[in-house]
Amino acid sequence: MPRYVAFLRGVSPMNARMPELKRCFEAAGFSDVRTLLSSGNVVFDTRASSSAALAKRCEKAMRDGLDRSFATIVRPAQYLQDLVEADPFAGFEIPSNAKRVVTFFREPFARELALPIERDNARILKTTASEAFTCYVPGANAPVFMTLIERTFGSDITTRTLDTVRKCAWA
Repeated sequence: MPRYVAFLRGVSPMNARMPELKRCFEAAGFSDVRTLLSSGNVVFDTRASSSAALAKRCEKAMRDGLDRSFATIVRPAQYLQDLVEADPFAGFEIPSNAKRVVTFFREPFARELALPIERDNARILKTTASEAFTCYVPGANAPVFMTLIERTFGSDITTRTLDTVRKCAWA
């Protein structure tokens, strides 16, 4: 069975307990379910299906089991492995202390942007129809990063560091 990764928007240990989240996914019929890093990353196996259909199924499972749901974006684990191995940040000059971040779109993104876009050490480097590749240097201006991302792409997104994407892709 194919392996998938569900990225949940806005999850933290304060608003969702990982064992309960895992039980919701298992109750929905997903197998080999694991939560990763306590920040809304759930990996699971299930029969092949569209990412959109799986996201709806995940959200229903959370509503049924938690009486609450988090916006969910699903990607096949193999897709994420290919993405990481392709090194989407190659060719860009990125400071060694910068965080490399992948922004996942829930719906295809088709708008043309004049890239890179930069603001206070936060940069949008490139986009595809399903992701944006960004970076920022942590510091006092770190909140600028999410402001830049949401102003550019809206709020129907979620972000993960490249390291987190890597861990999820091979979990």
